[in-house]
This record gives sequence, structure tokens and C-alpha cells, in this order.
Amino acid sequence: FLIARGISRGDRIGLLMENSIDYIISYFGILKAGAVVVAINNEVTSDNLLFYLNNSESSAIIAGNRFSSLFPVLSHAPSVRFMICDTSLVDPPRTTYSLNDILQSEETQRPEVPTISLDLASIVYTSGSTGKPKGVMLSHQNLSDNTISICRYLKLTPEDRIMVVLPFYYIYGNSLLTTHFYCSGSVIIDNRFMFPNLVIETMRKMQVTGFAGVPSTYMILLNKSSIRQSKPDSLRYVTQAGGSMPPSVQLQVAEIFAPAKLYVMYGTTEAAPRLTYLEPEMLSVKLGSIGKAIPNVEVIVADENGKPLPAGHIGEIAARGSNIMVGYWKDPQSSAAVIRNGYYFTGDLGKTDEDGYIYVVGRTKEMIKVGGNRVSAKEVEEALLNLPQISEAAVIGVPDSILGEAIKAFIVPKTGQTPDVS
Repeated sequence: FLIARGISRGDRIGLLMENSIDYIISYFGILKAGAVVVAINNEVTSDNLLFYLNNSESSAIIAGNRFSSLFPVLSHAPSVRFMICDTSLVDPPRTTYSLNDILQSEETQRPEVPTISLDLASIVYTSGSTGKPKGVMLSHQNLSDNTISICRYLKLTPEDRIMVVLPFYYIYGNSLLTTHFYCSGSVIIDNRFMFPNLVIETMRKMQVTGFAGVPSTYMILLNKSSIRQSKPDSLRYVTQAGGSMPPSVQLQVAEIFAPAKLYVMYGTTEAAPRLTYLEPEMLSVKLGSIGKAIPNVEVIVADENGKPLPAGHIGEIAARGSNIMVGYWKDPQSSAAVIRNGYYFTGDLGKTDEDGYIYVVGRTKEMIKVGGNRVSAKEVEEALLNLPQISEAAVIGVPDSILGEAIKAFIVPKTGQTPDVS
């Protein structure tokens, strides 16, 4: 259908949908047509949607009716020639086709569009701390090579069934889709994580073997669900990425989900997404570490000149491999700032131990300078989370007339607890 409407190799197509079979069909349909998926955050504002479509010069958009309040902005996106929606629309701003009609009427044969692995497959916009979002350009090779590496270290097989609560537009969620399709496994979708006990019941019913979450996912499970009493017996492993999870929480997760194995992982959108993982059996030995590089990837801790630092020295975590992005869409200056000397520089500060295990100690832009001393906000957060009364914590630097910067902490007490803030 896309090809018949003039979509050709390299054209960009916006994809704005909740996790669903329709999302999966649309995602692979765009790629099979030789086009580029512009994955759009489901929490997008009208201004950001317009920016994504105009910046990427998207030729079309496939969207769910849930987002219909945003559709009027399409009248200000001149590159968008038509729209595909999962329901009928009244007075649409662009020529609109029904996804259901397309799925029922179009032929199912492979389109055989000539592409190569270096062709662009996806543009994923990431929100930065300053300025406009950057469009991370990922090639077919970036995605497929990273998919294969993840399958290798997780030892995925056709018997694996992943419980997906992370959105597919998010690169971590996208990797759950690609890895399980690659290994001929199964993807179980449940969009009701605001009611975590319903998701746990789905996990039990569907006999899932894997679960993936970011730190907040596990904080919700630990503090606001029945996971301690109703853990699915079928689980073989659980994975965590998408930010730093305090070591104390890692130990809780590992204990509660045992005998399922906890894989602590690290990566970025720019790495499609995985860079390192910590073997489950090393969790207690190397607590707080993000492990070592995944297969087919090299990760170092580098000095300002991009040279590897000895163990114990703090530098910027950098990586190279066939999974590293092509660059930022229409932003060669930002691309050059992070891809240097053949390495992608993550912006994370880290160090290695004598065994080569990597530890993240902070962000290059998130060190708080207190009285001339650099303090890691991450380390203060982890110390707060070791207190028995606190379930969540975030630390920032604020101006101080004496110290230059002072530490300010925001905390969420555990239910029924009142921490002594003095």
C-alpha cells in the first residue's frame, strides 16, 4: 500500500501508536517498503509532533485515533502527503486511509524493495536537557547487529516469551520487539502497567519467560504491587536498563524474582540501544557495575583525548561497534561532538576496576561542584535510597552564596514512613 502511494526507499514515515499488533504491522511494513520509521513518543505535544514531522520531512504518518486531538497540526506539516489511521475520521486534515481497510485488501507478498544494511531504518528523537530534540539515525545494520548481540547474551530461543510494558517507540521497548522476532519467540503486550497487579496476572496466565523494565518499573513493582506474593514461576530472566538502578534495589529485585536471573544492562538510543551487561552471577560480586561490553562492541573509559584510562581513573564512557548510530539527523555539529576518534562518547562518567568491569559515577553535565569539590548526584541518590524510609530520590545542584552550589534532594517516602529530614 505504501509503495503504491509513492513511498520510496529512504522516505520517512511517522508512527504514533500505542503498543499493539497494529504498531508491529506498521513498523515492519514501513521497513519492508524501504522507508524510515520515525517513532513518536506517545506523550507527544502538538508542538513536538509538528517539529518531528517537519524536521524529518515525513511523507506520511500512521497514527492511532487516541491521538486525534493532535491531528490538526498536520495542516502545518507540508511534507505529509497522507495519513493512515486505525479508525475513521471526520474532516481529517490530510488525505486519510483506514488501516483496517488496508490490512484486509492489500496483497501479502514480500515487496522486494532493494535495500542494503547501511540504509537508514529509523529516526528516534531524544529529548535533551537543552535545545530541541535530536533525531538519532539508526541503520538496518545498527538495529540488526545489536539485536543479534542481545539474543546471544540473553540466550533467547523460540520458547521465550517477553512481557512488554515498555513502549515500542522507546529504543529499549523496540529491542524487545526485534530480539523476540529474530529468535522466533513471542511478544506479550499489556498496556495497563498503571495497574501492576493486572500485568502480573497476565504474566502468570501467559507463562512469560522474560520481563524488562526501567528503574521506575521495578520501584512500582516493589512498592505498589503483589509481586512478592505472586511472582510468575515461568520467569527465566528479568532485565533492567534505561537509567541507573541503585544497588540496594538491584539486590531486592534479584531476591524477589529468583530463581529468575537479573541482567543489569546499560546503553543509549545512539547505540541501538545496548552497550554493556552484567552477568547475573556477578551481581553480588560486582554490585553497582554495568558489567562489560556486549558481543561485537568495544567499550572504554576515555580521557579528554579519547584514550583509554587505567583502572580506577574517572573518564567518559565511550564505545564503538556496528550498532553505533549513523549520526543525528540534520545536525552534523552535534554528531561531531559525540562521535570522535572512531568512538561514540556517551556523556556518562565512569571508571573500570582491575577486572575490567565498568561503573557509572555520573553524567558529565550532572556533577555538582560543592565548595570546589565535585559531587556525583547519582552517588547521593544511592545513599538516600539505602535509608529504609525512602522509596525514591532525586538530587540536583542549586545556587549557594557560600558553597557555589549546594545539594538539594527530592524524596518519596515509603508508604507509612516519615523520614527525619533534619
